[in-house]
Amino acid sequence: MRSTTSELNWSGTVTYTAERVLRPSSIDEAAAIVAREHRVHGLGTRHSFNDSADAPGVLLDLTGIPTDLDVDTERRTVTMGAGTRYGAVAPEVHRAGLGLHNLGSLPHISIGGAIATGTHGSGTTLGSLSTAVRSFEVLGPDGTPRTVTRDDPAFDGAVLHLGLLGIVTRVTLDAEPTYRMRQDSYGPIPWDTFTAHVAEVHAAAYSVCSYTVFGDEISEVLLKSRVPEGADDVAVPESLVGAPKLPGSAGDGHHTARDGSVGPWWDRLPHFPIESVPSHGSEVQSEHFVPLRHAAAALEAVRGLADRIQPHLHVCELRTMAGDPFWLSPTQGEDVLCIAFTWKKYPAEVAALLPDLEARLAPFDGRPHWGKMSSLGGEAVDALYPRLQAFRDLVTAADPDRTFASAFGERVLGV
Repeated sequence: MRSTTSELNWSGTVTYTAERVLRPSSIDEAAAIVAREHRVHGLGTRHSFNDSADAPGVLLDLTGIPTDLDVDTERRTVTMGAGTRYGAVAPEVHRAGLGLHNLGSLPHISIGGAIATGTHGSGTTLGSLSTAVRSFEVLGPDGTPRTVTRDDPAFDGAVLHLGLLGIVTRVTLDAEPTYRMRQDSYGPIPWDTFTAHVAEVHAAAYSVCSYTVFGDEISEVLLKSRVPEGADDVAVPESLVGAPKLPGSAGDGHHTARDGSVGPWWDRLPHFPIESVPSHGSEVQSEHFVPLRHAAAALEAVRGLADRIQPHLHVCELRTMAGDPFWLSPTQGEDVLCIAFTWKKYPAEVAALLPDLEARLAPFDGRPHWGKMSSLGGEAVDALYPRLQAFRDLVTAADPDRTFASAFGERVLGV
């Protein structure tokens, strides 16, 4: 077990305020820490861009707990330590003949952290990574483990939990027969053409991602097409709402193959290869979700701030995600457009811009990603999540003495 202080998140823009960061090497060791400490909070691969993973007392870095992967081909499930990175297990799951329904663009994130914050891939018919959860094991305030399954009446409130219900140690995910995919690039698409066809563009393949800097065009659209079982390939269009298919590029150390070549799901769904480090964290991120039915109007509203956005922006990636029933889900049951900003590493300037950006999205029920920068406080968040009080009650019942409390939870969720 290792104890450290003054640690940072992945981008180096959040300094954890915890007294200590401990990295247990087993679940038993983690349970012993929880049982003896007054305040404890779970920590994954540190890809949150706010203080949602921070808390007073002790942070438990769960990445040291063994993966202990269990692939059950009969039940079509995969079970592993919550601190495990997706990329660390995806190839082995594939070799066992199974696949996951989706992956984030960055496969280096921890499974437990992604689930706890509602992180996602892309695809109008595909739910967030949290929707794959069949059950999970969690340590309560006295260190005693319990298992939460889909049969639990409060399951929909417990999956996306922001670390406030306990220390999640193992997770069981739904799997399906393994599959193959190809990735093709299209563009550019004039802005007005794209906004008139947002839903159509993002329904053109199994998973679709679009890129813009809020100028006169969408610079590129990636279609990630699923190859039918038993087939060698799948047909893709030569153009997309008038935009040609681009030559594409083979995969390298910086991105997965975008040349139409067929490969396994784990090497086509992410943007970044699992065997490489995609960047050095020289960025900050915010992300905002609006119902897909509001996509065009919401994008136009954001574009009205283009002159203020562009000086600080690397790129904005547009994705879609299917609605789900989780109490703290940014979808609130509706299919959504995900407007994900990768900003230059100017956290103060971005923080100053966010109130105006989020005000532009407020008429469209814009909800922020729980693990990324946002200006919204408790009153605004309370109005956006009708089941928030039920979640507060769930936390109170599971943790009456607030062992797992965080400043973020108290400030933003009133928990």
